[in-house]
Amino acid sequence: MDQLTFVQIISVSLLPVLFAITVHEVAHGYVAYLLGDKTARVLGRLTLNPLKHIDIIGTVIVPIILVILGGVIIGWAKPVPINSRHFHKPKRDLALVAAAGPFANFLMLFIWAAIGKIGAILVQHNIPGMSAVYYMGKAGIEINIMLFILNLLPIPPLDGGHVLAGFLPKKLAIRYEQMAPIGFFVLLFLLAVGFLNVIINPAMTLFYSLIKSIFGL
Repeated sequence: MDQLTFVQIISVSLLPVLFAITVHEVAHGYVAYLLGDKTARVLGRLTLNPLKHIDIIGTVIVPIILVILGGVIIGWAKPVPINSRHFHKPKRDLALVAAAGPFANFLMLFIWAAIGKIGAILVQHNIPGMSAVYYMGKAGIEINIMLFILNLLPIPPLDGGHVLAGFLPKKLAIRYEQMAPIGFFVLLFLLAVGFLNVIINPAMTLFYSLIKSIFGL
């Protein structure tokens, strides 16, 4: 999307970002519901209405700043409330709930790839406005690949950290989860020094090339 202006990039990225973050959070809550925790449902968080999930700083301000600066774009929504006391096997179930978010992003990147392909076909038939659909599809692919890979990093409070904790002995898992406040600053440090780009960009390039070859984009 290098040929697009900043305003155009924001325009075609808005819906993909909102859906990527919203569906990610709903996936956490829905899997928790299936495993016995109805907290998210009772609080009205099992909805695709983005207004229920938006965090002004994490969903709007931080991503826009990172778009301006370039590189890895990170963001977050209001966490869906989870009460592990309702789980039959809390340690395992928390790991499954955590994995649901990145898995949702993985599924969404195929949906956006299909949208991008439809847009590309309709552009060839000179249908007005379809170039926006094409670029929106591309944005959806990039955003969901990024969130999928980023959230699988084994750094609490990312989902990958919670998944890893599910495989650790109980005492070690508790200590690892308690590192979440530190993990957030570790993540910011890796982003600031550019190391996050080194980790994520090769994986993004590989995934994006694979999706392009599958859908012929």
